[in-house]
Amino acid sequence: MAKKSTVVRSSRPPKFKSRVVNRCFRCGRKRAFMRDFGMCRLCFREAALEGLIPGVRKSSW
Repeated sequence: MAKKSTVVRSSRPPKFKSRVVNRCFRCGRKRAFMRDFGMCRLCFREAALEGLIPGVRKSSW
């Protein structure tokens, strides 16, 4: 989980456009971010397994 100060700093508009960093809205993680869902892979997996994301199922074959 990212530090609270880091999450708050990233929510402010950056000085330059190229400094924008996408962060997970649940935990604040910046790596492994999924744009379609707005969260990181870890939070996505937890939410998908709980059934919180409509249309997403665990695959099995």
